[in-house]
Amino acid sequence: MFDFDSQVEDLISGSRVSERFRSGKLVRVVGLTLEAKGILAPLGAHCQVENLDYGTLVDAEVVGFNDDILFLMPFADPGGLGPGARVWVRSNHSKAGLGNCLLGRVINGLGEPLDGKGVLRYEDYLSLEGLPINPMERGLIDTVLDTGIKAFNTCLTLGQGQRLGLVAGSGVGKSVLLGMLTRNTVADVVVIGLIGERGREVQEFIQQTLGADGLAKSVVVAAPANISPVLRLKATHLTHLIAEYFRDQGKNVLLLCDSLTRVAHAQREIGLAIGEPPTAKGYPPSVFALLPKLIERAGVGRHGFGSITAIYTVLAEGDDRSDPVVDIARASLDGQAMLSRQLADAAHYPAIDLAGSISRVMASIVSPAQLNSANRFRRLWTLYQQNQDLIQVGAYESGTNPDLDEAIKIRPGMEALLQQLGDECVSLSDSQTFLNQLTGVQV
Repeated sequence: MFDFDSQVEDLISGSRVSERFRSGKLVRVVGLTLEAKGILAPLGAHCQVENLDYGTLVDAEVVGFNDDILFLMPFADPGGLGPGARVWVRSNHSKAGLGNCLLGRVINGLGEPLDGKGVLRYEDYLSLEGLPINPMERGLIDTVLDTGIKAFNTCLTLGQGQRLGLVAGSGVGKSVLLGMLTRNTVADVVVIGLIGERGREVQEFIQQTLGADGLAKSVVVAAPANISPVLRLKATHLTHLIAEYFRDQGKNVLLLCDSLTRVAHAQREIGLAIGEPPTAKGYPPSVFALLPKLIERAGVGRHGFGSITAIYTVLAEGDDRSDPVVDIARASLDGQAMLSRQLADAAHYPAIDLAGSISRVMASIVSPAQLNSANRFRRLWTLYQQNQDLIQVGAYESGTNPDLDEAIKIRPGMEALLQQLGDECVSLSDSQTFLNQLTGVQV
């Protein structure tokens, strides 16, 4: 009698596939893509390709297929690969090791240590993709998060489990602001993904931003720009998986990803290499499917568990705030801090532009009086910015607009509230007291 269930189980486990289709041969290499024939493996499978020149094996991942041709993306430079090279399936699934041993360590996208501190002894292995949480089982964002930065603590108050984007062009202080958030934000565990950035920044971030004390409660996943796009994506998924692991232990996790735009670039490289059609600014559809899925992995966990507060840097290329990645990030995140080149050029740091910035959960986590104070500050700040040219040339006549008169009067105080030194930390209560004294709102 034919047992359908057992046949399917055999196919899934690979026991029958291994007899005929667990190895094949390389038939074509185009750009970043390897094409193999005679091998059966699912998307995401880990394969190894024979390097004919060096007699070694090159790791690769299945990223697509067409009929009986598998498309693979190598983890390293494909130099030395030739026609007819043997291809083997190593594993049908991408899993990663997890455990408390990760704290204080620096690893790559495969979970391998980069810091020379010895072998990691993992306690568990889980799929890189993680498991989605039923939205009805998620807790609510109801606790204010102290970031130690006055501008956030007053006008852009964040909550534990919120997802925030730092949006800016190049060279306006995203990395410095990210470093301030890393040092000052109250969290049990910090998980940092340095994705697609300059290699020298990894060491700088660890030594200058984290320091020995900060690293002790942190995990750093590094995938610089000079490595394969598939490894950059793996590092991104691993960063989120580690954060989920500690969240499910009841920890309040701070997840930092620098940068979401480089993640999109990695997916674009893969998508275009396997023949996806380019859409807006050359991004294939898979990019716009990946980013919301990735962002949804952060947030508050199930009731009684911990939370993941996620902060993503988003590069607005050419200072274009309508960039497709910026648009999808703003639509998926719980708020954004827009950084202004005009403020940065005036040495106003952090260069947060309140006009384009918002925390979507602020109204539900602060008191009505505190919200009123923040809104009044924003109105006065925006009013001054809109009339700055008139004021500077002396064309504004005092008494014409009482609110503008008030904004001019407290302008130095407003700048003092929004500006902060990189090594300065101001508590939530002190920040809000400063704001209320400035606006005259009684709380």
